[in-house]
Amino acid sequence: QVQLVESGGGLVQAGGSLRLSCVASGRTFINTYPMAWFRRAPGKEREFVATIRWNRDQYYADSVKGRFSISRFDAKNTSTLYLQMNSLKFEDTAVYYCAARIDAYDSSNPKDYNYWGQGTQVTVSS
Repeated sequence: QVQLVESGGGLVQAGGSLRLSCVASGRTFINTYPMAWFRRAPGKEREFVATIRWNRDQYYADSVKGRFSISRFDAKNTSTLYLQMNSLKFEDTAVYYCAARIDAYDSSNPKDYNYWGQGTQVTVSS
């Protein structure tokens, strides 16, 4: 059973920065799977933020491109996913979730992901 545990959320002023982390473990070859960040703002659907494959290919939502950076560190049977968030805006306020997909290819559709973390709250004050 794969476990994803996020950390790093909090309260920050607009224009500030936060770094989210997510440790994935519990399945062999987890370090070969695409991983992603999604977020859900109050009253809205879960939306794609960024994804990264094992070869470090990255893809970002237009709303965060140039401000957010996704990265990962892979060990033998674990992966740690990061999301560096700079120039934060009020509209970035949401619960942020990391996810892993048991597939060779990444996706921006949350329905394509097999495992999810519990979420971490990011609140940006204006």
